[in-house]
Amino acid sequence: MANKIWSSTAPPSEFRPYVDASSALAEFSWRAVILGAIFGALFGAVSVYVGLRAGLTVSASIPISVLSISILRAFGKSTILENNIVQTTGSAGESVAAGVIFTLPALIFMGFSLNTEYWRVFFLALIGGWLGVLFMIPLRRQLIVKEHGNLLFPEGTACADVLVAGERGGSFASSVFWGLGIGGVYTWLKNSMHMWPDQPEYLPKWLPGASFRAAITSEYLGVGYIIGPKTAGTIFAGGVFSWLVLMPTIRFFGQNLTGPLYPSTIPIAQMTPDQLWSSYIRPIGAGAVAAAGLITLVRTLPTIVNALSAGLKDVRAQRAGTAAQADRLERDLPIQFVLVGSIVIVAMMWALLTFKPIPGASTGMFSNLMAALLVIVFGFLFVTVSARICGLIGTSSNPVSGMTIATLMATCAMFLVAGWTGGAFAALAITVGGVVAIAAANAGATSQDLKTGYLVGATPVRQQIGLLVGVLVASFVIGLTLIGMNKGLEKYTPNIIPINLAQLPEGVQVETQNYEHVGKTYVLVNALGSQEIPDGKYLYDAATSRIEIQWVQGIGSDAAPAPQARLMATVVNGILTRRLPWRLVLLGVFLVIAIELLGVRSLSFAVGSYLSIATTAAIFAGGAVRWLVERNKPKTAESESEVSPGALYSSGLIAAGGVVGLLAIVIKLMEIRGWVTPDKFNVGEKWIGALATNDWLGVAMFFLLASSLFIFARRKLE
Repeated sequence: MANKIWSSTAPPSEFRPYVDASSALAEFSWRAVILGAIFGALFGAVSVYVGLRAGLTVSASIPISVLSISILRAFGKSTILENNIVQTTGSAGESVAAGVIFTLPALIFMGFSLNTEYWRVFFLALIGGWLGVLFMIPLRRQLIVKEHGNLLFPEGTACADVLVAGERGGSFASSVFWGLGIGGVYTWLKNSMHMWPDQPEYLPKWLPGASFRAAITSEYLGVGYIIGPKTAGTIFAGGVFSWLVLMPTIRFFGQNLTGPLYPSTIPIAQMTPDQLWSSYIRPIGAGAVAAAGLITLVRTLPTIVNALSAGLKDVRAQRAGTAAQADRLERDLPIQFVLVGSIVIVAMMWALLTFKPIPGASTGMFSNLMAALLVIVFGFLFVTVSARICGLIGTSSNPVSGMTIATLMATCAMFLVAGWTGGAFAALAITVGGVVAIAAANAGATSQDLKTGYLVGATPVRQQIGLLVGVLVASFVIGLTLIGMNKGLEKYTPNIIPINLAQLPEGVQVETQNYEHVGKTYVLVNALGSQEIPDGKYLYDAATSRIEIQWVQGIGSDAAPAPQARLMATVVNGILTRRLPWRLVLLGVFLVIAIELLGVRSLSFAVGSYLSIATTAAIFAGGAVRWLVERNKPKTAESESEVSPGALYSSGLIAAGGVVGLLAIVIKLMEIRGWVTPDKFNVGEKWIGALATNDWLGVAMFFLLASSLFIFARRKLE
């Protein structure tokens, strides 16, 4: 039975789920699971495409919820719990894809091939995805239930609002669907019709190296409103420090250097803000996120211990036959399942590395077992951190790559101490980091899904089974998409570079002496982390004693640059060759210590310092709108409730950004296949000329969207 009065942010003592424990509504139905699996496969494939091109993915839970409500309603009456199972099962595809594309393509940059490695990608995606689900099971009660009111889980809360709005209708639903409509039109005009720029930017000549920019998306505006001005402001402060303090400082002190300063391959004076950020700020941000994550983990150790102790007590009680029958809303997969599943994952990981090693990268049985154990240790560490980060700022801003870098640093440091520095161990480190990244990404999405389930009154064990099914189905599609893009987008371009094959520059190595291309034999060389030759693969002609052609594989090309994976390859190569900029990493660590000493929780600041200021500025705009809305309001339950008109409208904006953004991607895929005329909908410059590329128009349109949020947030629910 559904509650008539429902608030997603009521304190634990007062909160009641939308559907109570005694309800017998249909939930884990075949149609819900099948539809969720289809969405998981679809969103998994699309996320691979987006992530390889842009280095980020779009949260799938809210778009899937909106689609599920419409589709299941078309096939007959559906329940809110069925729609929740659809979004839970389907969201696994996007999160697993994010972990895969951020890491595993790094093997390509390190000289290994993925074109014939479908089953390796499949099993690594499956292991990492299941690990993320398993480790969230003992944490659910602590992070989702007991931290209710402290950890907001913005996407999970927004998803619950969408599900409830679809169930209720009326003025409650109208705020969400107004957000969907206005946000959808805004996103379509910006992304597909290109009526104004995606990211207005101002490069001040009076502060070289700095950049003022904002990714003016409806979803970032909505997330910023939901998390509120305090958290949004702290995140933005990290971005301001990196982009408006550190980067100009680096440019000022490095502008007279005549040569490049590692890890960059070009002099600082010639670097754009994006290059400064990628080369120098991200290592600092990675150190900050890793340090803040460890501090967060130390703070959460008591809750982790309590959760595990409670789970073990349940096991003992069940064995003794004295366990109380938990109601439907408290039923998780048993702790024995988690323990046995972890052991099975260690065995699967060891067997995969031992009996199906990466060609040319075989390692010993002991090192493979150590890698499998590291996956469990780092997996549990960063699953916990990822879930808490998502509770603070949402899945869209979850710094999975930062946690992965921390994993790679620790793993490679251990390998370095053990003397394992060859290419085989670099591949092994990437494999460990890849599985941990997938686990962390999926744990973040899983925590949002479990929050949604907690708010609407779902059965946790059924959600957890749905997540395991979703990971399995998505893993089949993700590998096919990854390998298909790598092969289908590859190209060979002329690139004349004189080199001495007998004395190759540092960071350049020969892969094979006999590489056939267009009936001619070349020497294939790979550059990674070299200060003389840009990263990539090249064909060397012995007759002319120079590089003649650059072999641009699909992954790593302009069409799919995979920026995150290239960063991972650089980190691993830098540590094992002792060329990682550790001083930059330590700057981030001590920055976090300074922030903690000021009495500020450092995690949000560290995340902001690692992300692009374009993301943090747009999120801050949403937080600023909420501050304007609530500054003259009394501190009432309604003013802080996620069922307030502003929060509901923000949920619609988030959903619109996801659904219409993905629609634009589908159209792009259809253009590539030749099913749609290229740039058919790109009419911005045709209709309004140079105004379509004017940054001020983008700022004005984003201001209008923010104004609409302010207006709807001031309305009263009827």
